[in-house]
Amino acid sequence: MSLLLLLVVVILLATGMGTALLGSIKVTLARQLRIDEARIGGLIATFGFTLIPVILAAGFVSDIAGRQPVAFAGAVLFTASLLFFAYATAYWMVLVAVLLLSAGWGTLVNVVNPLSLDAFGGSEAYALNLGCCIFGIGSFVTPLGAAFLVRRLGLRRALLLLSVPGILAGILAFVAGFPAVAAAHAQQTAGGPVPVLGTLLGDPVMWLCALALFFYMPAEATMATWATTYLTDKGLKETAASALLSCFWLAYTAARLAAAFSFEKGSETTVILVLSLVSFVVWVGVVLCRGRWLAVALVLALGVIFGPLYPTLLAVLLAHFDPPLHGRAIGVFFTLGGLGCTALPMFIGAYARRTSVQRGFLLAAASAAGLCVIAVLLRLKA
Repeated sequence: MSLLLLLVVVILLATGMGTALLGSIKVTLARQLRIDEARIGGLIATFGFTLIPVILAAGFVSDIAGRQPVAFAGAVLFTASLLFFAYATAYWMVLVAVLLLSAGWGTLVNVVNPLSLDAFGGSEAYALNLGCCIFGIGSFVTPLGAAFLVRRLGLRRALLLLSVPGILAGILAFVAGFPAVAAAHAQQTAGGPVPVLGTLLGDPVMWLCALALFFYMPAEATMATWATTYLTDKGLKETAASALLSCFWLAYTAARLAAAFSFEKGSETTVILVLSLVSFVVWVGVVLCRGRWLAVALVLALGVIFGPLYPTLLAVLLAHFDPPLHGRAIGVFFTLGGLGCTALPMFIGAYARRTSVQRGFLLAAASAAGLCVIAVLLRLKA
């Protein structure tokens, strides 16, 4: 295994761990530092808001200065966040830890996606679905592993141990050989040179991919956040609902692995369209469902559908642009698309408080409908 491939695998596992870390330690952290739920919510919001400018800035730096320094910097920030969490004695230290975690996570995510194309080879859809499968494994294992380590070692020692992937990523980023990427220059047109950012923002595929992410991310986040509430409302016990949420993530991860080995190159936009249409139908079923076991089946079905959507969408984006633009394309992709994940879940939560979680899912179904429209346009354009 080459050092680059090993680095990509470690970063994917670390960033997968990063998505689940705060949720895995928040109960113990809140108890030890006497942090109330309102402040915990503020920490989660801080992670999301910090991510948007960081991932955009990381894209510019990685395209201009190279992937290696960005990967190293991301690993250092990620490791520093774990150390701040481990030695936090006050809320402000936890807040700094979250800022560092978001900065490190966003930096690593920006750089690992283009690196996955070189590390895994094959088509863009193959490389990114395989990479996102490894990412999913990191997310799935972290809550179980963190709970075990905290019980055995205590929070501080557990967090120090969990910082090892970040340290290893930093070492590998320092010694691994990175593929050379030529600088992207301004595109020449009849009216004169057009800056690189203008090239991206003037490309309809860039906008369609970002808008697809805008509608996709909140639909996925909605089910990930409220699946257990939805299932308990249908009569399942809390332990069974939690187990089914784990099954949702297993189905999500397994679907990415299956997609990596089954999608043919050139079929990506068709796959996105089909999955989008099916997701809308399933979301309508979730809203209308009255039976317990049908609700279970629908939740698992959304895991299978959502799993390949994001990496396949990203594959269309990276296949459309030359490698020197990949970092900035990913930055714009997440900046525009991530706004949907920031705003829509808040509306769903507010609507659900006035009615019910199942009624709140109407907004998720509407988001899936928007995704279908964008998928049709992307299929015609890309």
